[in-house]
Amino acid sequence: MSSELAVQCRGVEKAFGNGGGKVLALRGVDLDVGYGKMTLLVGPSGCGKTTLLSVIAGLLNSTAGQVTVLGEEIERLPGRQQILFRRKNLGFVFQQYNLLPALTAAENGAVPLLAAGVSRRKAIGEARRLLSTLGMSDRVDALPKQLSGGEQQRVALTRALIHQPRLLVCDEPTAALDADTGQAVMELLAAEAVRPERAVIVVTHDNRIFGFADTMARMDDGRVVSVESEPYFQSQQVFVPHHEVRQEVRA
Repeated sequence: MSSELAVQCRGVEKAFGNGGGKVLALRGVDLDVGYGKMTLLVGPSGCGKTTLLSVIAGLLNSTAGQVTVLGEEIERLPGRQQILFRRKNLGFVFQQYNLLPALTAAENGAVPLLAAGVSRRKAIGEARRLLSTLGMSDRVDALPKQLSGGEQQRVALTRALIHQPRLLVCDEPTAALDADTGQAVMELLAAEAVRPERAVIVVTHDNRIFGFADTMARMDDGRVVSVESEPYFQSQQVFVPHHEVRQEVRA
């Protein structure tokens, strides 16, 4: 695998079920994800985007093919090593949020640092800082049941970013957000993506964020059917265009 690639998929297949009920969700996917890049996975509902994201993240095992993530074929790692690899190197933002109901927003955001042995004071402080950048300074002590869907999404993003993962995978990170909050979220993701040792993969239907992409991989029927570099879709876009954000981040 090239040292410039954070993720490499070759001939990846994923089947669910057996016999007559077998469904092939991924049908020989080839995909390269470079370091220092934001890659968007786009396509119609049911085309395999979230399944591919889950395979890359090591949450699902592929049925066939090869997946290399940060230089490791994580499916070949023993179970405990897989867990440690994901904990250290990956950040996840999924639509379900999966927040712990008994913990506050700040405590939920701090979970990866607490799991890594960081002191509670330092971990909670960092979570509060990140939440404040996302407009949540007055909600850091709220429980998940007291938060709106968009606020829960921002807590999930804080949890994904707080340990500075080398690979960040996001499933519809702006779906529940208004334009201003979506802008703040995408600026955070862009700041992560431009770092040379990191990469960001985003599944989205939100054409407002297309301009943030370095690479856009279009999927259909379980396959990557095209890959475009630095696309610009300004006609329907609300958020700040890709090149303006990147100039601000690198300044």
